[in-house]
Amino acid sequence: MPRNTVARIDTAALRHNYRLACRLAHPARPMAVIKADGYGHGIRDMARALADEAPKFAVACIEEALAIREAGVGHPVVLLQGVHSANDLVTCAREGFEVVVHSDYQLNWLEQSAEIPTLWLKVNTGMNRLGFAPAMLPAVMTGLKSRALEQKLVGFVTHFACADDPSSGFTDQQTRVFTEAVVDWPLLAKSAGNSAAHFLPGQPLFDWSRPGIMLYGASPMLERTGPELGLEPVMTLEAQLTAVRVLKPGESVGYGCSWRAGHETRMGIVAIGYGDGYPRHAGTDTPAWIAGSRIRLIGRVSMDMLAVDLTEAPGASEGDTVELWGRHVSVDEVARCAGTIAYELLTGITARVPRLYDNPGATAG
Repeated sequence: MPRNTVARIDTAALRHNYRLACRLAHPARPMAVIKADGYGHGIRDMARALADEAPKFAVACIEEALAIREAGVGHPVVLLQGVHSANDLVTCAREGFEVVVHSDYQLNWLEQSAEIPTLWLKVNTGMNRLGFAPAMLPAVMTGLKSRALEQKLVGFVTHFACADDPSSGFTDQQTRVFTEAVVDWPLLAKSAGNSAAHFLPGQPLFDWSRPGIMLYGASPMLERTGPELGLEPVMTLEAQLTAVRVLKPGESVGYGCSWRAGHETRMGIVAIGYGDGYPRHAGTDTPAWIAGSRIRLIGRVSMDMLAVDLTEAPGASEGDTVELWGRHVSVDEVARCAGTIAYELLTGITARVPRLYDNPGATAG
């Protein structure tokens, strides 16, 4: 019989979060970002769950776009990193994938390709990862026209670097740069808003927004949790309490003896660890939940198990389910304790943790 260490996936919560993105983005339309295996939730099932809600999906690369097709979903899919091989352009054209172009070498590939997909141009407004500098756009547009490619271009995209911080002025700066860079092509679509931008009052989201982490119930904003923003957790990470014992004052638990009981302490062992993707750096005082009570981790997280202080849950016993994150403990809280972000936690849950979906017959992505 397998362990009861599972990630329960609530697709109704996913749809709730997407609808919130729609309300916040209006009149822009949100393309649902389901890259990185649907942020660890299973890309195929995320695509199916949003097929009746989202008009368009966005992923990082062609492998992810093809997984959406394998799920039987025929929506347009935007490849945010574009293609990594010239040979993929024909596949993108035939599958209805929309390719973001960010470099000259990709423009050269387009000139040589037998079939041309729908295109977006990436504008570098200060993130300085990918994209054409604003001053380069006129030449790029002239080149597309000379190659008879401009009819395939539907719009421009950029990406915000500091939208998670409402006190930063950099998002306003990037917005101005983007607006000015594309002003000569008013009929083409514009896309700039990541999840965080949805929560910035007055922030223009143009024609298409790109909600990602918010769809899964985690916060894109500094010092805020998903529930505080009206988001519902999509993943609940659970494991079983497999042992309960009482430690005497001065006794330790786990590797390195990093935590010692200051008084007689009832503690438990939970069947999950960093081998499952639970963060090793989440140590003492990281919250969890059992039997109606919030509890805390103690000591170091091991590969396959971790220890919890059961003082606040006197009725907890072997076999009970422990929520590591979900509706009672926000994944954002756990991330903060581990010194990381919810993105890393959700995408880091390993394949040995089954994803259990609320829709019958669903399978892991």
